[in-house]
Amino acid sequence: QVHLEESGGGLVQAGGSLTLSCAASGSLIDRYGMGWFRQVPGKEREFVAAITWSGGGTSYIDSVRGRFIISRDNAKNMAYLQLNFLKPEDAAVYYCAATRSRVIAEDGREYDYWGQGTQVTVSS
Repeated sequence: QVHLEESGGGLVQAGGSLTLSCAASGSLIDRYGMGWFRQVPGKEREFVAAITWSGGGTSYIDSVRGRFIISRDNAKNMAYLQLNFLKPEDAAVYYCAATRSRVIAEDGREYDYWGQGTQVTVSS
């Protein structure tokens, strides 16, 4: 069982940056791939970024590639999502998730554990 807790969300101006953190407990995450998803009211949850268990592979949705950076620190049992050059359309609740998949997983159905989410608000 893996418990995930996100933090770092908040209000930021367009063009600004935030770093989201995902703290894992209950199990070491070095055996899990990690992903970040986001959701706005009335829309489906959207894949944002993923990283393999080793950190050797990453994937991003096109709209954030080059602006967001996913990373992990297995020694600290943490995953991160750095959000740069934020746009109003990036505003959402961001969720951290863990998957047993050994390859990059972009489908939320492949994820086994989810955090409660952290709100990111971007003012224009």
